[in-house]
Amino acid sequence: MVIKKKLSNGVRILLETIPTVRSVSIGIWVGTGSRYENESNNGISHFIEHMLFKGTETRSARDIAEAFDQIGGQVNAFTSKESTCYYAKVMDKDASYAIQVLADMFFHSRFDKDDMEKEKQVIGEEIKMYEDTPDDLVHDLLSATSFAHHPLGYPILGTKQTLADFGPEDLRAHMRTHYTPDNIVISVAGNVDKDFIQEIEAIFSNYKIPDADERQLAPSFNPGKIARKKETEQAHICLGFAGFSSSDQTMAPLMVMNNALGGGMSSRLFQEVREERGLAYSIFSFHTAFKDSGLLTVYGGTGANQVEDLGKTILETIHRMVEKGITEKELESSKAQIKGSMIFGLESTNSRMGRNAKNELILGKDRTIDETIALIDAVTLDDVHQVSKSVFENPYSCSVVSPSGSLPVAL
Repeated sequence: MVIKKKLSNGVRILLETIPTVRSVSIGIWVGTGSRYENESNNGISHFIEHMLFKGTETRSARDIAEAFDQIGGQVNAFTSKESTCYYAKVMDKDASYAIQVLADMFFHSRFDKDDMEKEKQVIGEEIKMYEDTPDDLVHDLLSATSFAHHPLGYPILGTKQTLADFGPEDLRAHMRTHYTPDNIVISVAGNVDKDFIQEIEAIFSNYKIPDADERQLAPSFNPGKIARKKETEQAHICLGFAGFSSSDQTMAPLMVMNNALGGGMSSRLFQEVREERGLAYSIFSFHTAFKDSGLLTVYGGTGANQVEDLGKTILETIHRMVEKGITEKELESSKAQIKGSMIFGLESTNSRMGRNAKNELILGKDRTIDETIALIDAVTLDDVHQVSKSVFENPYSCSVVSPSGSLPVAL
């Protein structure tokens, strides 16, 4: 059971007690990411995430690292399109200490100019690393073309050009706009009781930044195509189809359909592309849901001389699913895989902490695992057939990274 408390300033605290473990995972989640940026400050959310580890008024960057190492804990953070999370996993006896250090980083980071210049170099190297990883790059290119002229298409890391202009006040101004109390969720899962909520409340109850009202237009899907020339051993292909938002009522049928298409070793794409034709080692599909939109992606990597065959095979496999649907055996297998994956994930305090926070940030409520399983169980063959037609009978976007830098004719 997840206990929720909303403070008077808008900060939401979630706590799930798991007495059978000896660890605690704590996450400070902020409902902001790269989609809340513009062309001139693209990458600032990710840069802020880095800078919160670079020292506070009382702790150096080394002190922050050693604070968790000395208790055998872990601390990290990540930035996505719609959220930023600072989290720690520690032994249950160290939960109070962990939230104090995380709060110090959150409230008192210095944003020292010299540290910022060093971190710009670090993120510059991260951008280079990403550029040198074609199977990552091809997904960024797909987002850029699928959500053209909208911030959802921006790279989370930003660019070297935007990074160069960031100063301390830019970071503080961005935080004043987006790190507002009503946009903060603190999620805790592990061996702590409800009294821990009071400790968090004592730290965050005085957080008084004026609420910001920054509305965003929902993106429109753009069926564009883009290719990048790169000296690689393989050609990497992504196809993108307009998907559904996180709260869409057809999300469960979409999950089942996607799993049958490219979610596992028994999926149609894996069996047809890899097992039957030997065209790729890596072939899969997945759906990314945002607050107001979504993107279903199919990825495959193959030799440059097999790009046409791979593209043609992917489209043929999708076409057969749209025309004939899936079998009863595929339906039940897909449901079982999805439910198993969800239940296995709940064995980690980190995953429970994250799941609870995402439910609150995106849905505004807790959705139990039993409720989710019931939605999956209720999916019918006709549901899957209808959702496959609604997704795949529309134009798609495409991105390619290959030695030739050209789009396959089949796509």
